[in-house]
Amino acid sequence: MHSTEIRYFLAVADTGSLTAASQQLFVAVSAISRQIQRLEARVGAPLFERHARGMVLNDAGQILENHVRRTMRDMEYAVAEIQGLRAVRRTLIRVACTDGMAFDLLPTLLTRFRAQNPAVSFHLQAGSAMEVAEMLRRGEAEVALQLSLAPERGVEVISTQPAPVLLLMRPDHPLAEGPVDLAGLHTYPLALPEPGTTIRQLFDLSCRMSGTFLEPAFSCNNFSGLYHFVLHTPQALTICSHFTLLFRARQDGMRLRNLNVSQLSQRTLQLQTPAGLRPSAALKLLLAFLQEEIEREGAAFWRDFGLA
Repeated sequence: MHSTEIRYFLAVADTGSLTAASQQLFVAVSAISRQIQRLEARVGAPLFERHARGMVLNDAGQILENHVRRTMRDMEYAVAEIQGLRAVRRTLIRVACTDGMAFDLLPTLLTRFRAQNPAVSFHLQAGSAMEVAEMLRRGEAEVALQLSLAPERGVEVISTQPAPVLLLMRPDHPLAEGPVDLAGLHTYPLALPEPGTTIRQLFDLSCRMSGTFLEPAFSCNNFSGLYHFVLHTPQALTICSHFTLLFRARQDGMRLRNLNVSQLSQRTLQLQTPAGLRPSAALKLLLAFLQEEIEREGAAFWRDFGLA
């Protein structure tokens, strides 16, 4: 297959339409359309579902996209290996994560890793769970760390750790000691993530199933905003995983409490790579390091904070 056909195919797959691909490539729509038709004739099947609003990859298109991107990654690794760039002494690793993992956990762990491997550099990009999975599938990241409810297509899970939703508060909060339940939260300022996030969906589901209605005093699509609201607002509360504050909670003396609601225990922290990825020497070291540190620090946190 010609490189032009593949280049145009990937552009349409990325942008979702011939027009958008035309603007990205500075090529006429008709030229892109001809190349797509020629490619479909070569493979013997349509590659897109064509709609009024654009074009979406069908099953055949997704198979081709996965193989093409894997081939491109393999070529990059081959070139890098020839040039000596795969050696641990000179490596850039692209990391993707969901918002909470970028607040405390990954910056701390990547700093520790670089203390042992100072020539390794990182590019860290945060996004939604859907965006993180897509970054892996598109080869835009070699490793990802995210809180997930279910397995993702085209993603290999290296390790998982339980990550129940916990209640976060200052140490002087009335709920820092004693029993905690959903019904008892309504008297306190509540900071919550936006409704589209998995943690908010689990929390809202738990509230509905217990017959509890909770209205947030503050909502935000970034955990840093939620955290600082709790830090500076008397008796405020928010929700998160213990992994979100694995190191920061001790530094700031914060308290986390387990609500012991089954629906809030469905998430796991997953260490992921693209399916079929051949890891570099540096990436192998990083994956082993992250897996060991997350397991060890997570167990210590659970024990030290008295979570049950």
